[in-house]
Amino acid sequence: MHIQTPYYLIDELQLLRNLEKIQQVRESAGAKSVLALKCFSTWAVFDLMKKYMDGTTSSSLYEARLGHEQFGKEVHAYSVAWSDADIKAVQQFATKIIFNSVSQLKMFYDQVKGQKIGLRVNPQMSYSDFDLADPARKYSRLGVTDQAALSEVSSLVSGAMFHYNCENADFDQYAAMLDKISDQYQGLLKKWEWVSLGGGIYFTKEGYPLDRFCQKLRDFSEKHELQVYLEPGESAITRSACLVTKVLDIVHNEKDIAIVDSSIEAHMLDLLIYRADAKMDNHGTGRFDYMVAGKSCLAGDVFGTFRFDEPLTVGSEIRFTDAAGYTMVKKNWFNGVQMPSIVVKRLNGKYDIAKQFDYQDFKNSLS
Repeated sequence: MHIQTPYYLIDELQLLRNLEKIQQVRESAGAKSVLALKCFSTWAVFDLMKKYMDGTTSSSLYEARLGHEQFGKEVHAYSVAWSDADIKAVQQFATKIIFNSVSQLKMFYDQVKGQKIGLRVNPQMSYSDFDLADPARKYSRLGVTDQAALSEVSSLVSGAMFHYNCENADFDQYAAMLDKISDQYQGLLKKWEWVSLGGGIYFTKEGYPLDRFCQKLRDFSEKHELQVYLEPGESAITRSACLVTKVLDIVHNEKDIAIVDSSIEAHMLDLLIYRADAKMDNHGTGRFDYMVAGKSCLAGDVFGTFRFDEPLTVGSEIRFTDAAGYTMVKKNWFNGVQMPSIVVKRLNGKYDIAKQFDYQDFKNSLS
């Protein structure tokens, strides 16, 4: 099947491998998982994902509504700051409303007190290689740090969210941090019905000690007698998609530079934000070196430098792997570069073009 590049290709078989591990955690540890929509919101594959997950967690009104309409099941609605209009609207979608601060909890409590309410807690420790994404960075606004203030309002909420990890694949580090939370907040945890331990935990990564992880979560849950939730984003969709591009030109400026019909600024923005290279399978052993760059006018629109087995030519296809998380949710119309289609390879091997974009989408996004 010929599909015009560029396009994101989601492979449901690869996705299923992650989902089966999520299901294993649910069955073995009793921990429920809600999909972090801030990472991945491509609802064309939600019919598969909701068979293995318990719902969604959101960071805004629109994400909460999308989770309700397209995923169903539980809807955890969190926001760094709710407006009055948002609170009024989100109540019809949310099964849990989670506040970021004590002040917002008090401000809106009378409006939402008939629903399950949570509060985000900042334990003032975290795991992150990037200060930009560190939820416990200096002056962080993400969650409540004052335990006295938490105790004062503990009876107003049924649970809490601790989101303190980013790309943590180190089980021992994770276990030590969970032990600290268990000790420091044990008095409060005993008062609540549920706790979310957030996302940023790479428990679906190949080689991760999943049995030990499940035991740790089960022990925590039993000790404090509460329902544990996880919020997998990357862990749910890692290695399940690629961005398929085509070489449009090859130029030379001290090195060979292949220009493709895509852009990191527009289609893989996290690479630019975190100054990281794109991933590509089997790119380290070839004899032919190329810098691969995007077609936007941004000078730093570069996917990275890779080694290929054969020389690239105009028309060569290049696939960037692990391109599901924080890509489709951040894609934009910078330079008016053609937006990648969204294509799904179903479990039966059939390719579905779930979404295509054209000039009218570009035009209508502006005014």
